[in-house]
Amino acid sequence: MGRVASAIDRLDRYLDPVIAVPAGGGKYWSPNGYHRLAAMRELGAKSIVALVVPEPEVAHRILLLNTEKAHNLREKALEVARLAEALAALDDRPEREYETEFEEAALVTLGLCYQVNGRFSGGAYHSILKRCDKFLGSKLPNALITRRERAERLLELNELVNEAVKAMKERGLESPYLKAFVVARLNPLRFQRKPTADFDETIDKMIASARRFDSAKIRADQVARSGGPPAAEE
Repeated sequence: MGRVASAIDRLDRYLDPVIAVPAGGGKYWSPNGYHRLAAMRELGAKSIVALVVPEPEVAHRILLLNTEKAHNLREKALEVARLAEALAALDDRPEREYETEFEEAALVTLGLCYQVNGRFSGGAYHSILKRCDKFLGSKLPNALITRRERAERLLELNELVNEAVKAMKERGLESPYLKAFVVARLNPLRFQRKPTADFDETIDKMIASARRFDSAKIRADQVARSGGPPAAEE
């Protein structure tokens, strides 16, 4: 957003209108103009040029295109979460009917986590969520309430994992795989052959295991053998 404001300020022109969709009561919402709106507000603008699109279904497609343009997990998840929030304000169909738009249920939950913590390491948990976080049968606005609760639990787990990683580093263990190592140790699904699992049961088990995690029992050779990609931001 800061780069957008800087570019507009240097050019002293605004040549890229946002898309505006009527939301009732004389208000409008934009499926693709939040960064430009924020940049213009930062520059003190009182108005903005917009192209008004009266058909909500067109706005849905624009939102979906934004999601498809995302280049990494963080961007993808954030766009899916924004898409879910925008659609919830317009339609109350069951969440499972949006599978095409959202692609993965896990992306909605991860996106809500990223909204709270921009440095959240979603990649460390993505493979686990793909097995236990499924589309819900409840209406989308209600499903988002459930997903925010799930995001809170996942963020709680992430804090415990970060504490475990910090304790290991304090013992002199240094590796780019420490977070992935801890999450793998906590993962109750790693030896299960079932393709799916229950979200609450899985995350509750991981939180309980994280609270019992004893970094003093971890040896450097165990971390070295774990290998795998680091749990850095994608």
